[in-house]
Amino acid sequence: VFCIVVILTQLAGEHLRRRGHQALGVLLATKLALLVIGAALAIRFGPFASGDSVAAIVTGMVLVAAMAIQNAVHRVHLPAAPPSTLMTGTTTQIMIDLADLIGGTAPETRPALIARLRRMAAAVAVFAAGCAAAALGFAYANVWCFVVPPVIALAALLLRLSAPDGKAG
Repeated sequence: VFCIVVILTQLAGEHLRRRGHQALGVLLATKLALLVIGAALAIRFGPFASGDSVAAIVTGMVLVAAMAIQNAVHRVHLPAAPPSTLMTGTTTQIMIDLADLIGGTAPETRPALIARLRRMAAAVAVFAAGCAAAALGFAYANVWCFVVPPVIALAALLLRLSAPDGKAG
């Protein structure tokens, strides 16, 4: 499902761009819709007694589809930003950068390395805070915590659509 949705996201984005539409806004809205559907399914059918139940699998795959769109959108539309989804890749790069700083690096590459390290460390810190918030949310609100991701996605979409340049993709 993840791979298929990444392919479909790229194809849809190209199709929209060729026709002069704002691909990023449409793709973010699609991700938002999937998050809303995933939240509704989790609230309606969760908590799941079995991860193998049809309801659990469908809910999971809807959320996987949203995650795939997030990954594809990041790679295509926000390539200069630190990764927002793959913390293992980010953590690996942080460790490589730290090793380069410890082992020594050419003076001319040091400022760029430190800037990248700061961006990625901030991304990991935000990710960790999000994980902690999600755990607390589930502990206190159970499946109702699934309402939060669509709200955050809606806020991000509205921010993007209200960008001063007027472009959403």
